[in-house]
Amino acid sequence: MTLTFNPDKYKELLTAYLPKLIKSEAENEQALGIVEDLMHRERTLEEDELYQLLITLIEKFEQEYYQPSQPNNPVSILLFILEESERTRDDLIAVLGTEDLLDNILNGQEKINIEQARKLGEFFHIESSLFME
Repeated sequence: MTLTFNPDKYKELLTAYLPKLIKSEAENEQALGIVEDLMHRERTLEEDELYQLLITLIEKFEQEYYQPSQPNNPVSILLFILEESERTRDDLIAVLGTEDLLDNILNGQEKINIEQARKLGEFFHIESSLFME
């Protein structure tokens, strides 16, 4: 017996899971959970199509989120580390000195200097060179 792809069943799966571009860590975790469920069972053709679609969406998100397109973008690195460390903007203001300075750095109007990079490195317990261009 030859298996054939059933568009109606696939439509039901798409409606149930509503796959879309992944834009946050929470959405990524949700998609990973679905993939994990599908991974550990025999999939129908329709489920396999959904599985492949979700893997593609997850890979796209993770490439953009975990591997910034600009390999040494200090502002992106700072924002990523800030989010992952669950620190706040106020913590950064305390490290850098003023809110205006932080705003200027985040808006790209000022670059992080060597002393600021050193302070950020100490604050986050990471290599300060990550904050330098």
